[in-house]
Order: sequence, then structure tokens, then C-alpha cells
Amino acid sequence: MLDYFALFLVFFVALVIFYGIIAIHDIPYEIAKKRNHPQQDALHVAGWVSLFTLHVMWPFLWIWATLYREDRGWGFSKNNKANLDDLAIMQEEISALKTQLNDLQQQLQQGEG
Repeated sequence: MLDYFALFLVFFVALVIFYGIIAIHDIPYEIAKKRNHPQQDALHVAGWVSLFTLHVMWPFLWIWATLYREDRGWGFSKNNKANLDDLAIMQEEISALKTQLNDLQQQLQQGEG
């Protein structure tokens, strides 16, 4: 009787481990589906490939799936006008710094000459 219980336990544990591995490999795809990721299908296929390569790629798939969010995309602002305004401000500051640098260089050259 104990032999049958041990055999049942071995098969049960093997089945649970097998199912667990299958369930774990699909986590990046589920994250991508939840976030409405534009590359869901690629993540799903890569998850299956990762399953057959002993989950070597799985951490990278998880990162790939979590990088995208529907509200902000890949992390860059959707408000391009704000980005352009910031860029214009930075360019003005750079121009002012260049002018100050040129003035300082001229003063140094006049002091030497």
C-alpha cells in the first residue's frame, strides 16, 4: 500500500512541477496582455521558446513586457510640445553659456596681451 502511495506522490509532484513550469513561462505574456503591449504575440512566442531553452530568456521577457505601459508608452512623454519647449529652453541656456564663455576668453586674452 505504501508503494502505491509513494508512486502516486511521485507522479503528482512531477505533474505539479510540469504544470508550474508551463504556468510560469506565460507570465510575461499575461503582463503584456494586461498592459495592452504592442508586441504581445512576439512575447508569447518568445515565452514558448524560453520554455524550450529552460527559461534562459525568461527574465528578459519579463523586463520587455513590463517596460511598456499604455498610458505612457515606453516611458517617454506623449506631450511632444512640452519636450520641444524644454529643448528650446536648454538651447537658450547653452547659447547664454557660450556667450559667457566667449566673453571670459576675450577678457583673458586682453589681460595677457
